[in-house]
Amino acid sequence: MRHYRVFRYIGHLALSFLPVLTFAFEVSAAALTEKDHDLERNGVKLFLHSYIDESKPPIGNILLVHGLTFSSHEFDIDFEDYSLTRWLAGQGYAVWILDIAGYARSGVLENGFQPDSDYAAEDINAAVDYIIKASGQSKIDVLGWSWGTVTGGRFAAKYPEKIRSLVLYAPIVAGLDKVYVTDAFKTEPCKGADEDFQRNESGVIDPAITDDGVVKLFAANCLKYDNHPVPNGGRRDLFVSPNNRLIPTAQIKVPTLLIVGSKDSYVSIDLVKEAASTFPGGAELRVFKDAGHSLYVERPHYKEFRESVFEFITRQPN
Repeated sequence: MRHYRVFRYIGHLALSFLPVLTFAFEVSAAALTEKDHDLERNGVKLFLHSYIDESKPPIGNILLVHGLTFSSHEFDIDFEDYSLTRWLAGQGYAVWILDIAGYARSGVLENGFQPDSDYAAEDINAAVDYIIKASGQSKIDVLGWSWGTVTGGRFAAKYPEKIRSLVLYAPIVAGLDKVYVTDAFKTEPCKGADEDFQRNESGVIDPAITDDGVVKLFAANCLKYDNHPVPNGGRRDLFVSPNNRLIPTAQIKVPTLLIVGSKDSYVSIDLVKEAASTFPGGAELRVFKDAGHSLYVERPHYKEFRESVFEFITRQPN
């Protein structure tokens, strides 16, 4: 089983429950403004995109950081009310998404090993500097999913003065397994676009867990944005011995929330619990029972997930 999970993972990366909260206001389609922003680092154009409800001043800014194989479109699955970006914008946030260099709508790099986790952390830093300057705020919130917890965590450790709060969802605390990554790029990334959705005993995606419309739109967005070789720098970082710690938890001094599903085959809950105790100021941990790697779009969990994120980030001091 361990090797099955490891090689399946090569296709893709990304203790208590709070009461379910209900927020009454949602953004209307007419008020939501989307915008591309001009950002460049190391001579490479970076895709930075915002969602803002123009009907009222934003209550804050949050940057969402994508995982290993798929780019930032994973946060905007615009089917029914599943889009995390649009929901957060509806709660009054200015929401930003970024494609790391070599991914999707960002510029192409000749060396696929170049955008490793540390390189990606500096791309995040460039985006945060842009957001701070554009918004006039001195700090923003950051949410990373899967590999985004490694890149976002390294950014947070190096630049704590720029972060108000940090959410690490499906945190890859340590190496997944020692696998020698020889190819600089992963070809055909969309071939396994549905791998992270939970399956039933028959081996098919469980419709009770994930709506078919979500799966189809995710796959369509993958073909639209990610259907080209993606860099393997991050993959080479992650496929090392489990003894190698990937997120510098002991150096992250900002308020942090860790979120993990109990059925996430890529994340050890015991390891995350142990890691939570190593943050200098402590870290909050929320385990979602029976949730998988993609719990943010799972029927039983997506509302509680996003409301938990919103509750955490809005109670942090400015």
